[in-house]
Amino acid sequence: MNQDAVKDLLVRMADDVLILAHRHSEWTGLGPVLEEDIAFSSVAQDKLGHAQALYAILHEHFGMPDPDVMAFGRAEADMRSCHFVELPNGEYDFSLVRHLLFDAAEYVRWSALRESSFEPLAKLAHKIQGELKYHLYHAQTWIVQLGSQGSEESKARMQSALNTAWPYALGLFESRPGDADLVATGFFPGEDALRAEWEVLVQGILAKATLTMPHDHAAVLGGRDGYHSEFLAPLLVEMTEVYRIDPSAQW
Repeated sequence: MNQDAVKDLLVRMADDVLILAHRHSEWTGLGPVLEEDIAFSSVAQDKLGHAQALYAILHEHFGMPDPDVMAFGRAEADMRSCHFVELPNGEYDFSLVRHLLFDAAEYVRWSALRESSFEPLAKLAHKIQGELKYHLYHAQTWIVQLGSQGSEESKARMQSALNTAWPYALGLFESRPGDADLVATGFFPGEDALRAEWEVLVQGILAKATLTMPHDHAAVLGGRDGYHSEFLAPLLVEMTEVYRIDPSAQW
């Protein structure tokens, strides 16, 4: 097993959910209805748990720093999150579309990882995939309601948000040099295969919402190599403020 490739994959997966968890948490107290305050906060908490579990695997099996250091102690250039999760929440329509596209990708990825040749990851996948069913259901319910069952304005806004989000969402599937080794050993099916399955899943949901899936967009890439959007640095400053006051503190 190519350990460097494994670490790279797990870090980028963990960093994605860590950063998106922070973005989701920013809706607490600001959602359009109380139920959505609770829902986004719950999803954010789950995603923090997913990040912690991945960082724990990296610590226990590959000798990387403990989860707190991985989450709060790295510089911007050391993060491997994609640009999609770093973007500000914007209006609620964008956050819902990002919720749908990201969790559809996560559902596909973790479903495949249940068959991973790396047992600790396969065991974790069975747990996380169950949680993602509810995340995806929540996102799909709102997208369909605002697309096919809402007003002309709500549908137009969802389509506009989808068009904006799409090229960033494609960056979720940015491949890496070591991925071929992981595919060959049955670690995971590869980013191209995951993207193809994701597109089928998303297309079905968008059809129910009477929204049009964008085409001919180039993926926004770079985060996997440490080249991030302008929004990550201030997010990290905010997210790590308490940790930086005293990294050794016990809470």
